[in-house]
Amino acid sequence: MNGAIPKVSSYAWAVVALLWPVAMLNYLDRQMVSTIRASIRADIPSIANDQDFGKLMAVFMGVYAVLSPVGGFVADRFNRRWTVIGSLGVWSAVTWLTGQATTYSQMLWFRALMGISEAFYIPAALALIADFHPGGTRARAVGIHQSGIYAGLALGGIGGYIAQTSSWRNCFTWFGVAGVIYSVVLTLALRDAAGTGGELGNKRNSVTVGDTLRALWLQPAFWILVIYFTLPAIAGWVTKNWLPTYLADTFQLREGPAGLSATGYIQLASFAGVLLGGAIADVWVRVTPRGRIYTSAVGVFLLVPALLGLGWAWSLGAAVAFMMLFGIGWGFFDCNNMPILCQIARPEHRATGYGCMNFVSISVGAGATVLLGWMRDHGVRFAVAFAVSAAVALLSAGLILVVRPRSERDLAMK
Repeated sequence: MNGAIPKVSSYAWAVVALLWPVAMLNYLDRQMVSTIRASIRADIPSIANDQDFGKLMAVFMGVYAVLSPVGGFVADRFNRRWTVIGSLGVWSAVTWLTGQATTYSQMLWFRALMGISEAFYIPAALALIADFHPGGTRARAVGIHQSGIYAGLALGGIGGYIAQTSSWRNCFTWFGVAGVIYSVVLTLALRDAAGTGGELGNKRNSVTVGDTLRALWLQPAFWILVIYFTLPAIAGWVTKNWLPTYLADTFQLREGPAGLSATGYIQLASFAGVLLGGAIADVWVRVTPRGRIYTSAVGVFLLVPALLGLGWAWSLGAAVAFMMLFGIGWGFFDCNNMPILCQIARPEHRATGYGCMNFVSISVGAGATVLLGWMRDHGVRFAVAFAVSAAVALLSAGLILVVRPRSERDLAMK
């Protein structure tokens, strides 16, 4: 990784800018569901308890998990640009339909369909960014894209206020229409990387599912990366899906303030964390090929005191401080997952590799989400879930430090 840093075109940064709103919309939808929980349950009484509501989030996560490797393979084998555009089109339609749901079964179906849509976006988008951004700018580019995720999660908190002042259904109707409009913008402006038409394009056209899975799963480093990607994500899903409820119950907040507090502080800190973590990683990797691994591990170590403190917070102010520490650590972790994968997997396998990582991570997260709903129904404190999440995060930080990444040149010669 030492030596001259390849220059990137201005369009490479335009790709990041074009994808940023899509990342924002994807995650805004996810967070709105948890922040307007009370309004949805009041309007749809067939959602009987918290465990049922947990299933609404879990069915999305389950479908998203199972289809993430499929979405990744489609992006690797065919066309990343159209995978992204198609995903946004389906997302827009399903978001609008969610606002029309009147029964629990309809909500379950629409959340499942949303999982199909989003499974095709993240693997394709991050692989497309990696195509345009070789080593020297990759972590920064991914970090900027991931900041759109945190903007969406933070904006998801306005769902509580829309529900209070208008209707929870308008949250989904309005943003569904916005997605349709933006899909037209992407169709006109987004394109694949130029290199995909040459040697890399030929490799993509000849790649098979078996070849891709063997290339990934026969590498011990990829196994370790999957585990590393999964264990901290348990804490990520727990905070995304249940933190508004935790704050409302613990500090007697109404739905609107609880939603904005849960999403705003963590996501603003995560926004800063991905930008700072990406910049640090791109500098550190010039010193050692493990620079991105080190940056990511620092972030995961920060999650441990954050989770323990959040579980035992003695005031709302203390909870806010621990949420911001969590957000900074998560940002360092999140902006480096695809760049680390790029030091393990060849370009024609990267979207599938990220999809496989999503599959394992989200499958575990879906189980944790339902389990936490069951724990709430049986009176188990949130502090227990936060403590367990901290322990597994600490384990993962030790695992990633044994990975020996390779350079882009070494991967190209394979």
